[in-house]
Amino acid sequence: MSGLRILQVYPKADYFTGAAIQLRELAQQLACRGHEVVVATRPSEHWARCCRQEGLAHYGVPMTCEVDVASAWRLARILRAHRIDVVHAHKGKGRTLALMAGLLVRIPVLILNRGVSFPLDRFQRLGYRTRRVTAIIAVCESIKRALVRSGVDPEKIEVIYSGTDTTRFHPGVDGGPVRRELGFTPDDFVITQIGVRSWKGNDDVIDAMVWLAAAAPQARLLIVGARNPDSLYERVRRRRLNGHVRVIGYREDIPEILAASDCCVDASYAGLGLTGTLREALAVATPVVATDLEGNPELVTHGVTGLLVPPRRPDALARALLENIADRPRACARAMEGRRRVEAMFSTAVKVERTEALYRRLLAEA
Repeated sequence: MSGLRILQVYPKADYFTGAAIQLRELAQQLACRGHEVVVATRPSEHWARCCRQEGLAHYGVPMTCEVDVASAWRLARILRAHRIDVVHAHKGKGRTLALMAGLLVRIPVLILNRGVSFPLDRFQRLGYRTRRVTAIIAVCESIKRALVRSGVDPEKIEVIYSGTDTTRFHPGVDGGPVRRELGFTPDDFVITQIGVRSWKGNDDVIDAMVWLAAAAPQARLLIVGARNPDSLYERVRRRRLNGHVRVIGYREDIPEILAASDCCVDASYAGLGLTGTLREALAVATPVVATDLEGNPELVTHGVTGLLVPPRRPDALARALLENIADRPRACARAMEGRRRVEAMFSTAVKVERTEALYRRLLAEA
């Protein structure tokens, strides 16, 4: 089969967020399958260097706002130069600028990516419902249902779960060195939350530690990815949890951090699709506790692959964590079942295969 010419549009410069990693791995694997993959991001030396190493064409495009006419013109020039077959646009600005570029040059297939569950405003609904959009990839069934409620044709929506690289995240990862580096002892029960945003529920996890510190003194909370750890430490001090909570910044050794953990928690209460760290934790067979919200239950079946709790309920979160502490063999058995589910439905290999098949089908229909 002949290769496709694909443009991935990502209107940001970050490289290590979940969305960036998903795009990077998709582009790399599509190129390995013989496709010509072009990546357009905001100007970034890191993206330029890494795309060069992978043999991918990269363009730095300002994409400063959703009505950046100069950037839309630049994208149109890229489309012409590479005779692009498929445009896959990520994030809101990527969607709008791709639509604007499509006014200047024909786009055979235009696919939008939707990975969050925030409600669509009137302008966004127009962008998703226009006939110029060939299809929308929703990263979970929950997001598809939300798009349909906003008036998007369900026939245009394909659910393709974000993927985890199961060759990098696997039960054999050694977390011992990281655990020692971070100062945790063999007796500590390390609960890890990755990602710091207001709606991630970091405050709820800290509040849950108030119950845990009394019921299970060996419990320790590790929060990863804080731009400003002091803001979280202030809450830690108010809750008198000094010595029970450790906050660190961005890390690239996430498989090792998750392997060093006894449990991974996601307390998000808004905006999420399906939290990526849950996939990654289960891939390394680390038990998980997550909020029963949006796409999380599509991966975490309560009592089977993890535990689910209501959002904004630190008391319920504490009870679920205590259950994992009290019965670690059962928690580990759930995590191994979760690993099997990740391999079957949530791996990078499955995601790339389904995405490639969608590209080919839509191009053939076009």
